[in-house]
Amino acid sequence: MAQNITDNMRWRKGDTNPVIMRVASATVINVGDLIYQDPTLKQAKPASAQADQGSLAGNQELFTTNFVGVASQRSLAGETTDIRVSTGGVYEMDCASATFSIGDRVGVAEDSAGTALEDQKVIAVASTSPKLAVGRVHKERTSADTTVWVEIKSTLIDDGPQAIASGS
Repeated sequence: MAQNITDNMRWRKGDTNPVIMRVASATVINVGDLIYQDPTLKQAKPASAQADQGSLAGNQELFTTNFVGVASQRSLAGETTDIRVSTGGVYEMDCASATFSIGDRVGVAEDSAGTALEDQKVIAVASTSPKLAVGRVHKERTSADTTVWVEIKSTLIDDGPQAIASGS
């Protein structure tokens, strides 16, 4: 049986702070996939495995709630070996052609049908919506580009991207 291997080492710099996670034998994970922890089974799953919540914001919010990080190892169908998932660091992620400023928030992108999240693609989210974000832009893109450097922030390990403090 042929499996779709789309490994992409997206890490560019910074401490990765990996955790070791269990993976169900039927779950396929590629290097570079955005990973969440199934809240019931407590296993690693790629973004596309999350059940559709009916809207992009609903999908992003649920994913961010359970966001662990970026897969550093692959797990093919039938394998049950634990994998490393990086909970920190800067990653070059795919995105729709766009410009970004340092500090912009990004969340996981949805497929063109609007029914599933993409495993290795992000999209800008409103600065007022930290609950939709998996990280912040780390390298400015003043010309439209299809990749963006993102400092990820695991929700389960580090409480995710925080709101910018005001005043003080």
